[in-house]
Amino acid sequence: MDILMLGTGNAFAKKYYNNNALLYQNGFTLLIDCGITAPLSLHQIGQPLDGIDAALITHIHADHIGGLEEFAFRMKFQYGERPVLYVPDKLAAPLWDHSLRGGLWQEQSQKLEDYFEVRRIREGVPAVLHDGLTVEIIRTEHIPGKISYSLLFNNSFFYTADMRFHPELVTDLVRNRGCVVFHDCQFVTPGAVHATLEELLTLPEDVQSKIYLMHYADDKDRYEGRTGRMKFIEQHVRYTIANGKVEPSTSSRP
Repeated sequence: MDILMLGTGNAFAKKYYNNNALLYQNGFTLLIDCGITAPLSLHQIGQPLDGIDAALITHIHADHIGGLEEFAFRMKFQYGERPVLYVPDKLAAPLWDHSLRGGLWQEQSQKLEDYFEVRRIREGVPAVLHDGLTVEIIRTEHIPGKISYSLLFNNSFFYTADMRFHPELVTDLVRNRGCVVFHDCQFVTPGAVHATLEELLTLPEDVQSKIYLMHYADDKDRYEGRTGRMKFIEQHVRYTIANGKVEPSTSSRP
């Protein structure tokens, strides 16, 4: 599969945009989260909204869902379409009631399903998104009391979205399942709601070698060469994930 990060920055990043992505597999394009900066980033790479086959939401912070209002309105009124939205079952009601309802509610559109073809997915049950592409949502700790999920694609690629340090989980995924990991990374310590670089550097080197860092602050340049065996993933670069490796893609697409 291929992945292109629409943004690699944290919630407050201005240079690197919100940590959202496009995942490509067998002609299928999946939007992973749709934060405030996602519509601008999609425009900058020349990705039309109607060329996205589905979106998947991990949790309801604005840097992950703040662009959904624009996405919904444009798909409905510009393209006349109701896009597929994969949403964890426990997030469907909060996504509408607590985040989207205020902007999207209209007399003729009063629920999430009026804008999206909603497909609910459940914890521990791998969902088939497309031929050759499955996802398992794994609930991981982020904000106390707030539901948040990380994503396991094809049992080989783990995408944390936002997650506190969980060394046992990451080590198991790398050593026992052979996963590549895209992990959020906070530079400053302590890390109340994200794994910090200091914490991630305590992982064994063989585990670090499979970790690629994202969701970082705009001062990333200060930390180049200080990440152990881990590497930074860059914004607007398309990568191929295969055989436990991450390499720049040869695709002609963005």
